[in-house]
Amino acid sequence: MFKTLLYTGLCFTILTFSAAAQTTEDYIDSYAEHAQGLMREYKIPASVILAVAIHESAAGTSKIARYLNNHFGIKGANSNNEIRSAYKDYPSALESYDHFIEFLTSRMAFRTLFDKYDQYDYKSWARGIQRGGYARSRTWAAQIIGIIKKNNLYQYDERPEDYTEPAAPEVRVTSRNRRSTAKTYTVKAGDNLHNIAKARHTTPAALMKKNGLKGPAIKPGQKLKL
Repeated sequence: MFKTLLYTGLCFTILTFSAAAQTTEDYIDSYAEHAQGLMREYKIPASVILAVAIHESAAGTSKIARYLNNHFGIKGANSNNEIRSAYKDYPSALESYDHFIEFLTSRMAFRTLFDKYDQYDYKSWARGIQRGGYARSRTWAAQIIGIIKKNNLYQYDERPEDYTEPAAPEVRVTSRNRRSTAKTYTVKAGDNLHNIAKARHTTPAALMKKNGLKGPAIKPGQKLKL
């Protein structure tokens, strides 16, 4: 939309209004083809490229997108006199797209993703880019995936008709991520049930019952439920 108006020679005020009024659909139509070209060359999903750009530039309506042609929130020097910003400027939005790929391929934290994932697995790419430190937000990958789903951006990934998405990684429940209410005590040499009970404001009989003990005898290394 923005590019079409530019080539018609309409006045600058109309250009500015059009950019601000640009919808996400207009944005996708403008940049999907270039994103697919990058996908075919580098095997990163076009859906991810588009979703990151939509997220970081508010679909091309953010200040850094309008004044600096920066659609990926990449910081760096700029020569713009209209706004003061810590973000890098580009001669065109398409060069911002190109630099996003260059940014990923030039850093070890992201470089391994190109060997690990194909152009169809947008979820793994989004999570991998987040793990690499692209954004500080812990929900960044979820937001990117949400944008892809909401706008059906995976349609640009040229998936085979019989493609099946990889299963979501299984979350293993460990002692670190499981809240446990059980408390135990490991018996040490010299311990006896009376002293252990006294130190924990309970009784030997209560400890015996909780641990299924027939008598007060205990031994070093034995674990007691408290």
